[in-house]
Amino acid sequence: MCRMNVKALKQQAGEFAATFVESGMLVGLGSGSTAIFATRRIAQRIHSGDLRDIRAVPTSLATEAAASELGIPLTDLTGATRIDITIDGADEVDPAFNLIKGGGGAHLREKIVAQATERLVIVVDDSKLVEQLGTSWAVPVEVIPFGWESQAAYLQFIGARPALRLDGESPFKTDQGNHILDAAFGPIADPAALDATLSARAGIVEHGLFINMTRDVVVASSDGLQHLPR
Repeated sequence: MCRMNVKALKQQAGEFAATFVESGMLVGLGSGSTAIFATRRIAQRIHSGDLRDIRAVPTSLATEAAASELGIPLTDLTGATRIDITIDGADEVDPAFNLIKGGGGAHLREKIVAQATERLVIVVDDSKLVEQLGTSWAVPVEVIPFGWESQAAYLQFIGARPALRLDGESPFKTDQGNHILDAAFGPIADPAALDATLSARAGIVEHGLFINMTRDVVVASSDGLQHLPR
């Protein structure tokens, strides 16, 4: 499948997911190349009058800038107990709708928004569907800069091949100013157990395993769109 076709399919999937948004909703806006199509479609629906009284919570500074430019009313989680719907992408999706996210480095804010969301809709192309998480992607692990080498050693101890993510010759910095260790575990037999192990480690701010959060997956393929509800 050529790159242009993949982009067109992602656009179709993102725009389809945007149809789930209704007037009066608080909406989480995901990050990345697929979620931006949903964000643009939401903006179009607002400006046409199809959507009213929409407020949106962006999951990254890049999404915030894009949504602001598109004229989407933005807010944060101050005083908000629940987000109605979030549309986001993923790097891998397993048959139980568990995810690996964080290829763009925004998984900390993405997870905060996802955990506050009633309905998390994930939009992907069919190359992101795997039988086991870790098949194609490493798990992004966000760590504070202090002592990051000790976190790399810990990840290696529990079976990963960690690599410090770089931006040119310098460490990549997240929106929070942290580093990312991309931890290649290979196929993960028990994602929930690994989730708990990583979450218990001091110095690990967050990781890219999203367990039991997703309600819907919209899949774009050369055969068309599939909406897979949970």
